[in-house]
Amino acid sequence: MTHLTTHVLDAATGVPATGVAVELTDAEDTLVAAAVTDADGRAALGPERLAPGRYALTFGTAAYFARSGVETFYPEVTVTFEVTVAGADRHLHVPLLLSPFAYSTYRGS
Repeated sequence: MTHLTTHVLDAATGVPATGVAVELTDAEDTLVAAAVTDADGRAALGPERLAPGRYALTFGTAAYFARSGVETFYPEVTVTFEVTVAGADRHLHVPLLLSPFAYSTYRGS
């Protein structure tokens, strides 16, 4: 299993957000991994383990909403998080609850 997973849910429709492009970058903005959410809105990214440091997940929300003909205020959503030495061995799950004009995230399990 990869060290990092995400789950994108479309709060406006109440269904998983399928086909959302997701990129994982490190503190130097170097691409670590990329994926596209599956039929359940889920994606696994990255190596088996992330070194301690700051990372960002960027979700391609404009293309997702455009496919449905829905206007959105956020063309992309970037969630920045930090992996600590103490948390380096833990699985990380970063869900995104998405709508055309709002989003929310949290550290999942």
